[in-house]
Amino acid sequence: MHTVVVRNRRQIIRTLLIPVLVGVSMMSAGVASAAFIAPGDRVVWATDTVGAGTTSSSPTDQIVQLTNAERDMAGCAALDVDPRLTSAAQGHAVDMATRGYFSHVSTDGRTFDERIRAAEYGSPAAENIARGQTTPSEVMQDWMQSPTHRRNIVNCSIRTIGVGYDSRGNYWTQSFGY
Repeated sequence: MHTVVVRNRRQIIRTLLIPVLVGVSMMSAGVASAAFIAPGDRVVWATDTVGAGTTSSSPTDQIVQLTNAERDMAGCAALDVDPRLTSAAQGHAVDMATRGYFSHVSTDGRTFDERIRAAEYGSPAAENIARGQTTPSEVMQDWMQSPTHRRNIVNCSIRTIGVGYDSRGNYWTQSFGY
């Protein structure tokens, strides 16, 4: 079973409708077809669904879900949420929003790994930050289009995550751990 992230209508047509139509026409011609989405696969809509009856209403929970969907497509295990990483990530998002800066280095000079260790998590791995995106799907799309951020998200050695968000300026932080 795989997770398929569907980002827009064009992709749903490409991944669901066309394979079905091609499969039906190929099957009627006696040719076997390979579908893009197999029975049992989970389809995740990568759109902002806050308050729209989702099982997860918080933007940070949606970031975790979208991150794990990307990892699944890359063949990596899902990340577990760790409250210490969440504390480090949320603290950094709030600090950036409060003090009006955007950097992996806090105004007091601390780096991401120092912030994660200060939250009592002993094996920091990486950090992704973003500013200005208004939805979880938008920030994930931007991170996945950045080679450095994408590398952090689909690093199969990473096992844990914490996500922070501050709506004052839309500051997002992902803290990763080994």
